[in-house]
Amino acid sequence: MSRTSGSVAGAPLVDALPLGREIFKHAGTVSTLDRARLLRQRPSTVWLTGLSGAGKSTLAYEMERRLLARGSLSFVLDGDNLRHHLNRDLGFSARDRQENIRRAAEVASLMNEAGLIVFSALISPRREDRAMARTIVGESRFVEVHMSADLTVCESRDPKGLYAKARAGLISEFTGVSAPYEEPEAPALRLDAGRLTLEQAADELMNVLHGLGVLQ
Repeated sequence: MSRTSGSVAGAPLVDALPLGREIFKHAGTVSTLDRARLLRQRPSTVWLTGLSGAGKSTLAYEMERRLLARGSLSFVLDGDNLRHHLNRDLGFSARDRQENIRRAAEVASLMNEAGLIVFSALISPRREDRAMARTIVGESRFVEVHMSADLTVCESRDPKGLYAKARAGLISEFTGVSAPYEEPEAPALRLDAGRLTLEQAADELMNVLHGLGVLQ
């Protein structure tokens, strides 16, 4: 029997190869706790969600820089970068978006196992998909952060010219224009990206990570 990892409108998302008797899980002698102690941090995934142009990647890289300066090791999983490599075979249908999120969450989970703090910067417009990511990463490690910005603010920035192309009909299923965005109902932090400076947003997120015990 094949395994599937989710569905969209009742259709299986991924037709995974069946696991036979020849495939086993192997446990190492170094635990995640050992790695966390070495790095003096609590492995977590900070999931930054919001419209294109809300500043997710900008904040993620600023946080990575700040954590490095204080001696904490983190890594940014940027949605665009993943689509250049691991997820280059995926489009932007609901099915492909869900698989995009699943793969990103699996990578984040592995990085957490390695002891790292991960900043995942993806639009991830559907609550269902973000809930899946939370399940994959684990409730205790998942920190959802909503980069909240009005569509007009994001369009005024439009650093990649994507909104203009979407308005012209050159990009289909573009979040905020021709595809919906479902805001998080109870994120760990909601940042008004249209009002806060990068420094202010990073300060607020640092405070939350300290409060949650991710940073000591």
